Amino acid sequence: MGLIRCMAGGLLLIGLVMFALCVPAEGYAGEKVPSCVKCHSKVTPGIVSDWKNSGHSEEGVICSDCHGDKHSGRKTVHLVQFPDEYTCGECHEEQLNQFLKGKHSKGWVTLIAIPVTHLEPDELIEGGKGCGGCHSMGIKPPEEKERLKKMGVRYQNNSCDSCHTRHLFSVKEARNPRACQQCHMGFDHPQWEMWSSSKHGTRWFAKARGNLPKDALAPTCQDCHLPGGTHENHTAWGFCGVRLPLPEDKEWAQDRIVILKALGILNPITGEATERMEIVKSLDMARLTNAAWVQERKRMLSVCKKCHSLSFAKKQLQMGDSMIRKADRLMAQAIEVVAALYRDGILKKPTGYSFAYPDLLYFMRTGGGRLDQASHIDQMLLKMYLKHRMRTYQGVFHASPDYAYWYGWAMMTEDLVKIREEVSILRSVKAREMKNENK
Repeated sequence: MGLIRCMAGGLLLIGLVMFALCVPAEGYAGEKVPSCVKCHSKVTPGIVSDWKNSGHSEEGVICSDCHGDKHSGRKTVHLVQFPDEYTCGECHEEQLNQFLKGKHSKGWVTLIAIPVTHLEPDELIEGGKGCGGCHSMGIKPPEEKERLKKMGVRYQNNSCDSCHTRHLFSVKEARNPRACQQCHMGFDHPQWEMWSSSKHGTRWFAKARGNLPKDALAPTCQDCHLPGGTHENHTAWGFCGVRLPLPEDKEWAQDRIVILKALGILNPITGEATERMEIVKSLDMARLTNAAWVQERKRMLSVCKKCHSLSFAKKQLQMGDSMIRKADRLMAQAIEVVAALYRDGILKKPTGYSFAYPDLLYFMRTGGGRLDQASHIDQMLLKMYLKHRMRTYQGVFHASPDYAYWYGWAMMTEDLVKIREEVSILRSVKAREMKNENK
């Protein structure tokens, strides 16, 4: 009898161990326990833990629902399906349709359309450690996915997990402004730094620490740009702060034309639209009609009205518009003096540039064998545009005093002074060279 009880106890213990290995966390509503859990509890325990704590687990969404059922062991790892936004859309159709209409969905194709992208290290593009780390949330065409798959860059397949990180896919996480911080910070778009140092941000941090009442107003990035949980996001001015049609103010219109030429959207010789204009249209990178701009401005005002009077909100946004005009004046002056160096043959057209004219879409390219090294003055101009002009007007729109002035406007004025000094030096050197040649 003792032997039988011992055997029965042993079988019971084995059964409990097997049950513990297979059963997921408390609260899982699925009728069938996913077999993946046993293996992945050892191989990727963090993933299993996140899934167990997710809403997916509670609703009975198991691994094969997203990853397919062809992968069942080490020998079939290559058969695992990595879900993309359309996989998520099978259940979250409304959110997918909103996302498809918003600018985030264009992130990858916009990156690929920029000429300098193809000259940068692959690790910083497809590898997701630089530009690709943020732009990977954009939808990739089938041929692009196949190319990435061959490179082994499989983790860039999804879009939704840029904000709802896997495998929790938490709504609360995506609504936390720190989710936006991952991409909207740093050199050319420090929205996080601007917001967090504004009254909007400081109130949010104070409220998060319990220093403000629970019903105190403390708007986040999502409250203004993704209100009500929508996944469709646009802004009136767009990322580059350039739009059409041209303004009625003749000086501003001319300044904007100069900037559009430096962006390669207008031919600097003829003034006609280039192929890049078609790219801008297809990717919805800017508002190209007044109606489209007014629509986005009205949408933003409807958000501002939740906290402020309509007249106050209008005035604040108009100040941002005015700062773009003033920033464009400085930017156009700088572009024109550098363009004159190309026209006079003092600067040579680098390989890759479409025209003997500054090209702001080559960013901070410094050579490396695939493109002639851009001149020092070109780099100064690029920094003025990408870093300081962005801060000038975005700082105003994000109510950040220091970014609007010290990191933006003040730096633009300094850039213009330095560029003019550099122009003077280059022209003096050229004049001496010509004088020596004529002796």
